[in-house]
Amino acid sequence: MREQYTLETVDLPTLYNIVLEKQRAGYRLAQICATAFEGYNEVIYSVVDGYKFENYKIIVPIDTEINTISDFYPSAMLYENEMKELFGVKIKSINPDYNDKLYRIAVKTPFKKEVKDAVKVVKKEEEAE
Repeated sequence: MREQYTLETVDLPTLYNIVLEKQRAGYRLAQICATAFEGYNEVIYSVVDGYKFENYKIIVPIDTEINTISDFYPSAMLYENEMKELFGVKIKSINPDYNDKLYRIAVKTPFKKEVKDAVKVVKKEEEAE
């Protein structure tokens, strides 16, 4: 028996269609994962059917709001609350929305990476002067 694994980058409307299609076909939600980059987040949605593991990646600019998928996968609300609280991913209509109270953390959105303005790269030779 060999596991099947796929990773596909899609846009938001395509993601919503795929996730709804997979839910109707009996796939389970395995996980949703976010990774922060400067100015955007990558979010990967993973669904499973037996040994078939499918992953769909979206690239989300920091200011882009995405819809919840908790309407068709209720367990998604935990992943979505986590991404919202830790990475600053803007997700609307999470049910239930913990409003940044899922974790007890001292820093708001600790993994969010803002776009840096006026970054100056200094070479080693310039440091010596």
